[in-house]
Amino acid sequence: MTNFKTVTATVSAVALILGLATMPSLAAQTDITVGMQLEPPNLDPTGGAAAAIDEVVYANVFEGLTRFTADGEVVPALAESWDISEDGLTYTFHLRDGVTFHDGSSFDAEDVKFSIDRARAEDSTNAQKALFADIQSVEAVDAQTVKITLSQPNGLFLFNMAWGDAVIVAPETADTLATDPVGTGPFAFATWTKGDSVALEKYAEYWGEAPRLDKVTFKFIPDPTAAFAAVMAGDVDAYPNFPAPENLEQFKADPRFTVIVGSTEGETILAMNNKKAPLDDIKIRQAISHAIDRQAIIDGALFGYGTPIGTHFAPHNPDYVDLTGQSAHDPEMARKLLDEAGVSDLTLSLKLPPPAYARRGGEIIAAQLKEVGITAEITNVEWAQWLEDVFKAKNFDLTIVSHTEPMDIGIYARDDYYFQYADADFKAILEELNKTTDPANRSELLGKAQRKIADDAVNAYLFQLPRTGVANAKIMGLWPNAPTQANDMTAVYWVD
Repeated sequence: MTNFKTVTATVSAVALILGLATMPSLAAQTDITVGMQLEPPNLDPTGGAAAAIDEVVYANVFEGLTRFTADGEVVPALAESWDISEDGLTYTFHLRDGVTFHDGSSFDAEDVKFSIDRARAEDSTNAQKALFADIQSVEAVDAQTVKITLSQPNGLFLFNMAWGDAVIVAPETADTLATDPVGTGPFAFATWTKGDSVALEKYAEYWGEAPRLDKVTFKFIPDPTAAFAAVMAGDVDAYPNFPAPENLEQFKADPRFTVIVGSTEGETILAMNNKKAPLDDIKIRQAISHAIDRQAIIDGALFGYGTPIGTHFAPHNPDYVDLTGQSAHDPEMARKLLDEAGVSDLTLSLKLPPPAYARRGGEIIAAQLKEVGITAEITNVEWAQWLEDVFKAKNFDLTIVSHTEPMDIGIYARDDYYFQYADADFKAILEELNKTTDPANRSELLGKAQRKIADDAVNAYLFQLPRTGVANAKIMGLWPNAPTQANDMTAVYWVD
């Protein structure tokens, strides 16, 4: 919007010549359109596994007791402080005063108790119920105080409470969050045009620092070519996870744009169904891992962006162990292992969800497997179908997906998780890790956990998904990295 000030007759000619008179000025833009490749299946982060849910609502609409910052630090959110008992079993959270939900109702300790008890209930649909497994009881001491007692010490408890799956909701609106999300964040849900976009608007009664944006629209553009056209035309102002890395050099050469390259928590894997023959044979899983050339996939599917990994852990984490050499590209070894397993002319299904890294990477992997005598029959599936058929029904041999949840190696301790590892020794390592708070001991156990899943060739570990984004050069405050699956708009603003 343009604001004009009157230039009066008293302005001197000298001032006019020097350009010191008040001139028309443009106010900074206060709305933004953000591109996303995948549309969320619903908008309830406590009842869905899709990363796209958190990409819209995390920190924007919903908040937890704690939250992640742009650099991955865990900081206070709805809890302004907390006390931890000496035995590490009791956490007393002191809640912020004056917080309201977007429907105007007040936030208090009963909402925290309801949300956590709901998430850990036997019939809970929370995709990350394991986050709450160590909670023994939740007590609303008074309106501003919550006491959570654990059954055993958990060194990651405050970290776990920062996940999108642990946000606080009100009992009055919990049943309709999927289509009408009501949270305590700086933006309130406005509209959802299915197949197109979700719009959020600034919440005037927000308890914290008000955002500088009045409106955020998340625009869903699954096709990389269409995404490129939308950014170039200005129909999309920012695309934090741009799906066509081959276009980044063109954006870099254009002063209208800023290219943002960072890291994510996305361990990208060729997941294998460990309980389905013949993939229940470690030799076959090892053969598949040795058939794969990680760098060729990174170059071909991501145009050189991405970091090779040899286990399910982020390379930027100080506890990462580089195990890529253990499953190095070695077609001869792959053939030898297949021979030892007594297998030849093996045919496996390969189900690929929509992201470009999966579709492009899948074609490359299929060609690499073919070289060692394995035929991968590719089926492209939409995201909802992948969640239903692969993630829930476990109806697959191979699939490619990025696990973007923060430090999520604990998924390998879940017997019913979709790749069905179910190993007692690994679960024992994780159990010990969860009880350990000493940093040095935790580092040792994390290394042990990484080596265990690499030794067992649970999956073929490909690369750490990069965060390659593009934005209008006048936009500031976007996260360069993705310590969690989020497009946090709370500190984003335009400059003149």
